[in-house]
Amino acid sequence: MKSTFDKTTRDELICRINMLNENSRAQWGRMNIYQMLKHCTLWEEMISGRKKYKRVFLGRLFGKMALKSVIKDELPLKKNTPTIPEFVIKGNGDILSEKAKLIRLIEEHARFSNPDFVHPFFGKMTEEQIGVFAYKHTDHHLRQFNC
Repeated sequence: MKSTFDKTTRDELICRINMLNENSRAQWGRMNIYQMLKHCTLWEEMISGRKKYKRVFLGRLFGKMALKSVIKDELPLKKNTPTIPEFVIKGNGDILSEKAKLIRLIEEHARFSNPDFVHPFFGKMTEEQIGVFAYKHTDHHLRQFNC
């Protein structure tokens, strides 16, 4: 199973991120390229511990079961998977700056240390679960933009 804690996997993601540009268009969903990049940087900041979000009620009920279902195999995340409201981005911004920020955050997985991470929906996650889901999340959005 691919994990962002593996250097080869991080390098692959970074290469794919570098392929994105202002002309990249979503194959599904409503996000533009800036919104996707910003969404991914917020997600990365959350798993690094820079930002914290409250647990959502449905996550308390179904989060662990959903996490197991998502990371049980190599299948990518489904299209139009819902997100928490704080990760819905509006407007436009600096694409190059967001790309650079996302790449830096992915590179930080080499030195990851957040043993107390709690996902707003899935709840407490092990480092292995974080690495697998971090890959699947970024891969999902890169596929969304055909990269």
